[in-house]
Amino acid sequence: MPRFEHCFEVNAPLEAVAEFHRDARALRRLTPPPMWAQFHRVEPLGEGSEAEFTLWLGPLPLRWLARHQGVSPLNGFTDVQERGPLLRWAHTHRYEAAGEGRTRVVDQVDFVHLPGWRGWGTRLLFSRAGLAFLFAYRAWVTRRALRGA
Repeated sequence: MPRFEHCFEVNAPLEAVAEFHRDARALRRLTPPPMWAQFHRVEPLGEGSEAEFTLWLGPLPLRWLARHQGVSPLNGFTDVQERGPLLRWAHTHRYEAAGEGRTRVVDQVDFVHLPGWRGWGTRLLFSRAGLAFLFAYRAWVTRRALRGA
């Protein structure tokens, strides 16, 4: 199964980084153009909580239902696609103290595209280059949002 990993550091304490990612509005902020997220139902982050949303890539909708697992208030969580555009998607978010007032954010995504023509859209969007862009954007947004935290 393909795996993508991305790591970056933020000049903010662990508690502030964890709180930023617990906020239900975080996914909207962390979605880069040309995509945008439309939320249908978002439960407060907790073990077994769900988020149902559509990611729009221009006129193309990608409907998604994610369930949260392994939720630890300060250490992160995993969102697992229950229904969506891929055969499998599990995204683990981890937060680690990285020194005085600094936090390391580690993202690990395990994914499998649908076979054949049904997976062409996700193969483009969630290619290695696409995921690298997505997580570089998320690092930039996270650093900006937590500047001075």
